[in-house]
Amino acid sequence: MNDDAPHREAVGTLLRHVLEMLDGDVAAVYAERGLGDYRPRFSPPLRALVTDGPLPIRDLARRVGVTHSAASQTVAQMARAGLVELTPGPDARQRVVHLSARARDLLPVVEAEWAATTAAMRELDTELPAPLADVLHAVLAAVARRPLRRRIADAGLPPPPSTP
Repeated sequence: MNDDAPHREAVGTLLRHVLEMLDGDVAAVYAERGLGDYRPRFSPPLRALVTDGPLPIRDLARRVGVTHSAASQTVAQMARAGLVELTPGPDARQRVVHLSARARDLLPVVEAEWAATTAAMRELDTELPAPLADVLHAVLAAVARRPLRRRIADAGLPPPPSTP
């Protein structure tokens, strides 16, 4: 590991560092193709909208596997980039997300990047002790079975002081 990498036990920092490196390289690929305003975080919602058609933000969040708040923020960024349009939903509190004409025009480039990134990740996986996605899914399953908060308590951290 290089000297600029986070400490081995700083797992949260290490995960963010890996994500920044991967996302940074994908963002550079888009910028090289004249899509400097396209962010890697746009791809999961865009793919869901391509597959499922227009979706309320809460359904899009569920489909992508993020919180409603995270989906709302991403959709707002995508709307500013001209990739999606929002219309009122059947419920006054809902907004439905639609692909814009610009997003449809960009689909050939974006789909080519998706395919190339998938191939590049498969190649990267050959250099790792286990495929990255498999490890991440295993982590999610493990913390779903026994949350890190519980593991921290079981590791001996005293309980917080009780408040009167």
